[in-house]
Amino acid sequence: MSESNYNLKGYFANVIDSVGDGVVVLDRQHKITLLNPAAEEITGISQRLAEGCSFDDLFRGEDVLLEMVAKTSETGMSISDHENVVLKKGPHVTPVNVTTSPLLLANGESIGIVLVLRDISNIRELEEAVRQADRLSTLGALAAGLAHEIKNPLGGIKGAAQLLERELPAGSDLREYTSIMLKEVGRVNRIVEELLSLTTPRKLELSHVDIHEVIGDIVTLQKRAAAQKDISFIQDFDLSIPPILADEALATQLFLNLIKNGVEALGDNGQLRISTRVLSDYSMTKKGERFSRMVVIDIIDDGPGISKEMMENLFTPFFTTKSKGTGLGLAICHKIVTEHRGMIKVDSEPGSGSTFTVMLPLVR
Repeated sequence: MSESNYNLKGYFANVIDSVGDGVVVLDRQHKITLLNPAAEEITGISQRLAEGCSFDDLFRGEDVLLEMVAKTSETGMSISDHENVVLKKGPHVTPVNVTTSPLLLANGESIGIVLVLRDISNIRELEEAVRQADRLSTLGALAAGLAHEIKNPLGGIKGAAQLLERELPAGSDLREYTSIMLKEVGRVNRIVEELLSLTTPRKLELSHVDIHEVIGDIVTLQKRAAAQKDISFIQDFDLSIPPILADEALATQLFLNLIKNGVEALGDNGQLRISTRVLSDYSMTKKGERFSRMVVIDIIDDGPGISKEMMENLFTPFFTTKSKGTGLGLAICHKIVTEHRGMIKVDSEPGSGSTFTVMLPLVR
């Protein structure tokens, strides 16, 4: 082989390795001749292990994928599937877009098949985030009307209790009941106020916020509150992340709620890790706007975890697992993140702890 041909082969190999989508090349006998790094990541199979192996054997059980390869082999046509292919990688599954195409020489002779795999996990997450936002929007409209209807009679009850308390002589046993009435009215009023904050649009007061400073202050306070417990706090920050454009008061409310939830999930002992990083290949910008990277904040506890049934309702208003909770905290967190054009998600299994992930645009 001439040096020019060798260099050309190396150049094309570098191109294939640099492609963000997974590329798998099969020969006529469906043996794997190439598996680029992206395909290794998506399938969980290394190039060294796969090379020379039968694709049909290596991907046994992936019926849709095998059927696509067989059809392309039989018909010589390119086939795409954007919905039905889910690859299993250990305990996890990865939804992928797949295209199978014949590998043709210049004279049109088919010498194999090329598979292109695109991981669409992020797209599925965005679709679920949109569905969740739609559900919360519907619930929010209902809750707003309900909150306004509650506030009027609540004011009347509070006023009547205050008047009754004034009429009772000092030291009267009945004052204990009026005190309870006023206390409970105050509690209901706080719930209504939280509900209204969840449903009422608010203009963000944006400024450049050092997210590490905000989280650091919250962690300092939580350490003091949990001083009598055996809880360790780990801050794993990417200090190269610049200040982000956010409403500082709402950002503080967001992370205070999530970190407090993590501490409460641990009980008397455990570990809470807060990490930050930049995700460069994930954008939630609107059409026509320039690309924006995302800042990712993970709040990870090694507590008892959350069941699948509970996770489906976590961000729903009034859903709570706490005896004294209102069930509005995480719904408000979801609203704050959405207002900042970000995304919040949770990953948890019973017995394996929980990870709450907040993604916010890195807009300077």
